[in-house]
Amino acid sequence: MADKRDYYEILGVSKSADETELKKAYRTLAKQCHPDTHPGDADAEAKFKEISEAYAVLSDPEKRRQYDQFGHAAFDGSAGGAGFDFSGMDFTDIFGDIFGDFFGGGGRRSSARGNAAMKGANIRTSVRITFEEAVFGCEKELELTLKDPCSVCNGTGAKPGTEPVTCSKCGGKGQVVFTSQSFFGTVRNVQTCPDCGGSGKVVREKCSSCQGTGYTSSRKKIQVSIPAGIDDGQCVRIREKGEPGINGGPRGDLLVEVVVSRHAFLQRQDTNLFSTVPISYAVAALGGEVIIDTIDGKVAYEVKPGTQTDTRVRLKGKGVPTLRNKDIRGDHYVTLVIQTPEKLSHEAKELLRRFDEITGDSLNAAARASEAKSNEGKRRKFRK
Repeated sequence: MADKRDYYEILGVSKSADETELKKAYRTLAKQCHPDTHPGDADAEAKFKEISEAYAVLSDPEKRRQYDQFGHAAFDGSAGGAGFDFSGMDFTDIFGDIFGDFFGGGGRRSSARGNAAMKGANIRTSVRITFEEAVFGCEKELELTLKDPCSVCNGTGAKPGTEPVTCSKCGGKGQVVFTSQSFFGTVRNVQTCPDCGGSGKVVREKCSSCQGTGYTSSRKKIQVSIPAGIDDGQCVRIREKGEPGINGGPRGDLLVEVVVSRHAFLQRQDTNLFSTVPISYAVAALGGEVIIDTIDGKVAYEVKPGTQTDTRVRLKGKGVPTLRNKDIRGDHYVTLVIQTPEKLSHEAKELLRRFDEITGDSLNAAARASEAKSNEGKRRKFRK
């Protein structure tokens, strides 16, 4: 038994953990490595047995007391114990929760569902909009195929003059019970009845209009209001435009995913916008006005004298509106890049040479001073 891991370590809890902490830890770990979710995985099965053994001991007050006193020796006979046995443990409560999550129902949570009214399934679709439409919002019209209760049979699926009958497989409960074997013994599970689909009723004589489904499909136009500030991949929810409900339940919702097209020169990050604007040598050196294209149109901006390339400036409030309040907007950040001309006239070349002659001495002097300062710093460091 010396090679066995500590039970508290296996569950990831402290030695003072109470029953609630133990159960929460076990439930989380059991879901991660349950054999039903890892079929044929021997490692997962071994881990599941290990955490189940740890929980079986620590959740039992008497076995936990023995383990705290003697460790694993309490169950191998060396400390007077009679060995460890799973057969007396009650896993009904925690297994009901675990298998309910694995199989989409089961245990106490789904047993009360039966043929009760249920909300219909949601429908997902998508719509493509422009960058500007995402920023300012827009209205879009979608055409979709949607289901409606059959007008001939009023959604029962049965031929007019007849009624659905109680399902013989589930007895009208909408659910069936089945058992499976595990190394803990027999496990009881509950699933939606496959014959009636959970309604508790089956149709003997089908409606000719809907072929017994209870629904008819038709193309419909749906108006979608896209809010200002929505981003690529986000969804707009339209209430009760999804699948019809079950047993008189409400319709599901329509979820419209928004696909935003790229902009020619603007990039977006959250509610801020970014762009690059070229400026000339003259404007960078002397300052001057440049025209910047924003999402709101053209804006005049005064460039400061001596502006260096890659300088970033902020246009406050020229970004994207927030979804919660369209009057609150992000900013537009503009990177100013000095543009080097590729083709110059003879006169322009002469002027640039003259400019270089005039400014060259001062620029070279500044460079020499910077280099001298750097060398002096290196010499001081060496002397130390």
